[in-house]
Amino acid sequence: MIIANKQINIYYKDNDNSKTLPVIILNNFEENLSEIISECIHINSKEFILVEITNINWNKEMSPWKIPSLFKNEEQYLGNADEYLKVLETEIMPEIEKEIEKNNKKAEYYTIAGYSLSGLFALYTGYKTDKFKKIITSSGSMWYPNFENYIKENKISSKVESIYFSLGNKEKISKNPILKSVEEKTKLIQEYLSNKVKTIYEENKGNHFNETAKRIAKGIKWSLEN
Repeated sequence: MIIANKQINIYYKDNDNSKTLPVIILNNFEENLSEIISECIHINSKEFILVEITNINWNKEMSPWKIPSLFKNEEQYLGNADEYLKVLETEIMPEIEKEIEKNNKKAEYYTIAGYSLSGLFALYTGYKTDKFKKIITSSGSMWYPNFENYIKENKISSKVESIYFSLGNKEKISKNPILKSVEEKTKLIQEYLSNKVKTIYEENKGNHFNETAKRIAKGIKWSLEN
């Protein structure tokens, strides 16, 4: 299904034929929906509806404000997260609701999930909208310049009840001084927000690209239970 030039894939994990289910919105880069679902089944997560959104202009639509490229030949981070969030809320989510209703389902609540830069975007949305009850940021780009300050200087939505953070234990190993800060900043942000909402920080083995589907699935399982 195409909505607003985005590819939308919807999966129903619904063994109980429930009428209402949590709906998880995942802005995804890899298009690894089948792997994520397999991992969710393997770890016996609760029932849910997963909406995968792909064909995203990653460095443009997932970034909250402009920053220079970190590497040669990398696209600049253009800071269009607010514009994309508006499209998500006003164009994509209403159509998702209609599609879900065709299957005789309704959203119990909405969770937003993301990996890497879309994990950063997921947390950012908690400060920009009341749409999401839960947030999953797996290996999120908490290294993003000035993001820690943004978190501390602004107020997260009162609708947000829980936030899942995770990171690989080798992600801080980088020659880039900005990327090297990811573990320190993730822990600082998680600790700060733990005074406001329920949070967890989970450490996984490996670098940023290790077992991405498994990391997302672990976030989904925890979020459904908290």
